[in-house]
Amino acid sequence: MTSAHQTFSSDKGGANASYIPYLASVPSDLFGIAISFPDGQVLEVGDTKYEFAIESISKVFTLAKVLEEIGKDKFLATIGSDATGEPFNSVIALELHKEHPSNPFDNAGAIATVSLLNAKSADDRWNQIISTYSLFAGRDLTVNEEVYKSESDTNAHNRGISWLLKNSGKMFTDPDQACDVYTRQCSVAITCRDLAIMGGTIANHGVNPVTKKQVISRENVQPILAEMAMNGLYDNTGTWLYNTGLPGKSGVGGGILAIVPGVCALAVFAPPLDVFGNSVKGQKVGAFLSEKLGWSLLNK
Repeated sequence: MTSAHQTFSSDKGGANASYIPYLASVPSDLFGIAISFPDGQVLEVGDTKYEFAIESISKVFTLAKVLEEIGKDKFLATIGSDATGEPFNSVIALELHKEHPSNPFDNAGAIATVSLLNAKSADDRWNQIISTYSLFAGRDLTVNEEVYKSESDTNAHNRGISWLLKNSGKMFTDPDQACDVYTRQCSVAITCRDLAIMGGTIANHGVNPVTKKQVISRENVQPILAEMAMNGLYDNTGTWLYNTGLPGKSGVGGGILAIVPGVCALAVFAPPLDVFGNSVKGQKVGAFLSEKLGWSLLNK
């Protein structure tokens, strides 16, 4: 892990996300790596205590909550698990699929997933989500209000997607409420260590490796990993899987999560992104460590 940090710390590839003003202001030289193991051990190097926006990695944990509520079969029938072949925020993808979301990791599917939660109010819906995230992290997480405001000021596109979902019957609460809660979940502040533990809970069959609490049922781990393997890194998911052989999920805040089931979870934080919205250093670290440590699930 230390060798990976040393190898890629001077890499200047990529650029911070600029379409969300706050993310553009995050220091681009921040770089942390953390690995969480089932026995509770967490190895860390670099900037692992800096809090960054979870962004689209949040979709993994909202999916986990919804799977617990409605089960994998109903979820698959309602949302789906197929790649769209279009950008993650594509409206064209919705139109091509008769306004039906294709998977929970593109924006349409993620907002629809939020709307599936059985909630009495917007506050109830949000409290279910943040409490789930906190169980995964093993500590109380909060929203970065500056990120939330920055995202809320620039989310007109997602509001439009929400109303298209309403039009097709694939929105299961008020569209503006679902979009707002989705925006808020993307604004949750986490550290690289938090992300490793959250992923470590998935790697450990749903049991938080630090608190030892059963956060999700073991049977729901497989569909989460399947979605990560198929759709986790936007339009570069295939290349990631080719290079690492691991289920992964990225966020435009600079985080990348990779799961080695039963073994560990890798979290990397480095803000500069490639053209698809994935951390450049994060992808390189994932490929480097997977090769060095024999993590690939496709080479067993």
